[in-house]
Amino acid sequence: MNNSDGRINPRQLGTPRGGSYTAVPTSGDRKNRNKPTRGRKKSIFEAYMAKEDASAGLKRGELIQGPLRINPKKYHEAFIPSPDGTRDIFIDGVVARNRALNGDIVVVKLLPREQWKVIKPDGSDKETEATHESDVPEDMLGSCVPQETAKGDAQSPDVIIEAQYDDDDAEHGQDHLQDMLADDIKKLSLDTSEKAKAGGIGGVHSTKQDDGPKVNDPRLLPDKFLQRTAKVVYILEKKHSRAATGFIKLLADKNSELFKRCAMFSPVDHRVPRAYVSLADCPPDFMTRPEDYSNMLFICRIVDWKEDSNFATGQLAKSLGQAGEIEPETEGILMEYGVDFSDFSPEALECLPQSLPWVISPGELAKRRDLRKECIFTIDPSTAKDLDDALSCKQLPDGNFEVGVHIADVSYFVLEETALDKVASERATSVYLVQKVIPMLPKLLCEELCSLNPMRDRLTFSVMWKMTPEGKILDEWFGRTVICSCVKLSYDHAQSMIENPGKVFSPEELPPVSPQHSIAEIHQAVLNLHRIAQHLRKQRFIDGALRLDQLKLSFTLDRESGMPQGCYIYQYRDSNKLVEEFMLLANMAVAHQIYRSFPEQALLRRHPPPQTKLLKDLMEFCNQVGLDIDFSSAGTLHKSLSETFGADKYSEARKEVLTNMFSRPMQMAVYFCTGVLENEALFRHYALNVPFYTHFTSPIRRYADVIVHRLLSASLGASSPIKMEKEAIQRQADHCNDRKMASKRVQELSADLFFAIFVRECGPLESEAMVMGVLNEAFDVLVLKFGVQKRIYCNALPLLGFHFQKVGKKPELTLMWEPEKLEEESVPQVITIFTLVEVVLTSDGVPLKYSALLKRP
Repeated sequence: MNNSDGRINPRQLGTPRGGSYTAVPTSGDRKNRNKPTRGRKKSIFEAYMAKEDASAGLKRGELIQGPLRINPKKYHEAFIPSPDGTRDIFIDGVVARNRALNGDIVVVKLLPREQWKVIKPDGSDKETEATHESDVPEDMLGSCVPQETAKGDAQSPDVIIEAQYDDDDAEHGQDHLQDMLADDIKKLSLDTSEKAKAGGIGGVHSTKQDDGPKVNDPRLLPDKFLQRTAKVVYILEKKHSRAATGFIKLLADKNSELFKRCAMFSPVDHRVPRAYVSLADCPPDFMTRPEDYSNMLFICRIVDWKEDSNFATGQLAKSLGQAGEIEPETEGILMEYGVDFSDFSPEALECLPQSLPWVISPGELAKRRDLRKECIFTIDPSTAKDLDDALSCKQLPDGNFEVGVHIADVSYFVLEETALDKVASERATSVYLVQKVIPMLPKLLCEELCSLNPMRDRLTFSVMWKMTPEGKILDEWFGRTVICSCVKLSYDHAQSMIENPGKVFSPEELPPVSPQHSIAEIHQAVLNLHRIAQHLRKQRFIDGALRLDQLKLSFTLDRESGMPQGCYIYQYRDSNKLVEEFMLLANMAVAHQIYRSFPEQALLRRHPPPQTKLLKDLMEFCNQVGLDIDFSSAGTLHKSLSETFGADKYSEARKEVLTNMFSRPMQMAVYFCTGVLENEALFRHYALNVPFYTHFTSPIRRYADVIVHRLLSASLGASSPIKMEKEAIQRQADHCNDRKMASKRVQELSADLFFAIFVRECGPLESEAMVMGVLNEAFDVLVLKFGVQKRIYCNALPLLGFHFQKVGKKPELTLMWEPEKLEEESVPQVITIFTLVEVVLTSDGVPLKYSALLKRP
């Protein structure tokens, strides 16, 4: 039977080996050529080890476990992190990967030393580590619900989509959305070994490598020139959802037995295998009119993958619609990443208050501190509907302030071990797409009963401080409260108040304000909070915090069609910083409180320091390009970043490029249970540079915060201790980490989708771009207007030739442009790190693909 599939979908062009996922023999798998054999088919893959043997091998240290990362651009390369933090372990080829999928926790066995991979020491072969798909710590969550804009303003776009402040930003040091090429900017782009893409203009290469080992036998080389290789022997946990979007085609061999029973499913993501699907699951007229379905996206679940087959067995779940359209593509993304977007079950909805309108009972009021008369308000993106947090700031007679952070009391409505609690714990987070939100809790809670809407009595959990005007904490109080917010401000309103301290705002300039409070009182409170926040922020950075702000894309959508009309880089301003400072403060305060009370059960959030190996590479790279960066701690890194640059546009761009690079060695922050981690030093949060941190301020959209609320409540004696044992809390923490990663990736893919459609609908788009990395026949740029990263290939440009060299250790490409007129000389253009260039983004005519081309100098 012919396994190769003749017609390849255009979306697959350019993938390695023609996009077909046959097990390609690599150095380690020569023996397993897939010969058609008579009788029993020969195995292609090794049978998995027995579970007991895998456990025993791990205990004895003969086997290694870790999460599998498959390079999205070269799916035959995969990696698992080395337990000792050194260079990743390389898994070469589909056979060695043994049917594991991206993200799975696998057990591997190292191959003998003679099969290890030789690495050239000058950094010329940087393909040896695929960068982590989105290991750049987490990012903004765009709360993106269309909202009315000012009437009668002809210029205003229909819907402004604004990024929502997320207290994860700060904590990392970063907000990061456009990860378009991060997975491919292999390490710090010092690659000089990528071979020319076929059919281009030959480059004149002068890559002299004098310092490399002259031998290629791994047994004779020292370890620093080698990368360990391994094969997968067992899958501990199938983390990958086993769902993929893709296309269906008839099998190539019309005479085979299979042709009458099966079709071939080709996933868009080449890290997933092609799969046989039953024709019975395909549309009825697919056999007779297959061409009608060439652009139709389907969802397929991988149900099996036998040892003797190149292809998995799949089950078609549903057809989504045409490729390249917003809704089918979005649904595909959600299903691939296992996001539950189904309606809430009747059992879960029965846990909600049934008699509406809901009112706070006198008995509940009696248990709480009544803050309804206080001047309390919310500051959120203009489109937000789930208002988790409110702020207050009252000047005291002694010149100090009483500052309050008031968070929706979700745990009052979501009780432990109920059907609603179960669904929320499984979803673990709301997922913010460009055009909508997939909520963690039913609408009645997120948009009504828990949302701190103006002029409504709401149950809250508050942290209140007595503070000096400089932000020094004199006293702290935690407790259950009831509030009535007096106004729903947007970041724009708050920003306007900060920028115009002396202005008298008229009621028309603001949303409706409660008659209990004057606009002047609210304005004053915002100004006081802003001043205190500036002190707090300044002090945090003096104390050694790090922030890496990456460009973040926002979209304006057409109200009727939902299509992107415009896109812009989201401005992070003082009003965002104000909210951020008090959320961080509240999260830190609660972390100390619950850890003091429940040292074995506290759910905290830690941020490990950067990966040593990647950090070393980055330091070496900075040396090579002559940048003086102090990598000794988060604080010194932040200081170097802030000081290395002037204020002109060029400096700003350089800062963006470096911020991007510094994000790469950073690890993800993770939830954990304190009773499971022995060493308290490991609790630290690297970017915030604090010993204890948690998430308390967003319980409507993060389940971790709900557990933290329960712990806080128990620590105050307001409720009985939490029922979960430390092991169960750790399992839930792991699940929250997994869902957080998935939702972050889904958000990025949603923005990628909208941006690709924007390029298709509104392109070609021109922008300045800055070079981030130079390879020997291509270079990577950061497109400054949109914050996206793209690779530009020399052979796609009208060049007479190009020439790669290293100047000192700095890689440099010289492009020789064809003259515009015959008699003119060829124009040389030198491309090196931080070169500013002009690029044009154009749609490729294939759904959701676009390229960057360099404009002639």
